[in-house]
Amino acid sequence: MTGSPRRPLLFLDVDGPLIPFGAAPEQYPAHATRLEPLDAGANPLLARLDPAHGPRLAALPCEVVWATTWMGDANECIAPLLGLPQLAVVFWPEPSDIDDQDEWNGLHWKTRTLVEWAAGRPFVWVDDEITDTDRAWVAAHHPANALLHRVDPRQGLTAHDYSILDSWLKQLF
Repeated sequence: MTGSPRRPLLFLDVDGPLIPFGAAPEQYPAHATRLEPLDAGANPLLARLDPAHGPRLAALPCEVVWATTWMGDANECIAPLLGLPQLAVVFWPEPSDIDDQDEWNGLHWKTRTLVEWAAGRPFVWVDDEITDTDRAWVAAHHPANALLHRVDPRQGLTAHDYSILDSWLKQLF
């Protein structure tokens, strides 16, 4: 997951893809973490974070970038639990700087920023809130290949999702 400019990017959300939510709480196993026991002040949902995501993400032929409202906290809280190094972080515009017309038209508030951040590089965006509106906008405004992969937030990333991501990324080479 080095920063080579030729490698595609993988923009990764945390809540939904890595920390599943929305189903009955008893459905989610509590995973042992590298930092057991969790700090008493830590987010209790971190126990839903499967440490197997770290090696799976590291094995993908891309540069993983945090694209989450956790922002820099993802490097402090999530990366160590997954055994990942510090990753680049997308910083979001202030809510007052987000175009209200985008929201009205159904475009996710992250979409424009991710396309700008990619700066013409191929990318995958993994999130639980992606819609066809986002896919159409990216196709019309981004010159390189892009895969917008929606994850079911009740399950988070699955082996099937990783297979899709790996296949798509490898076809770029």
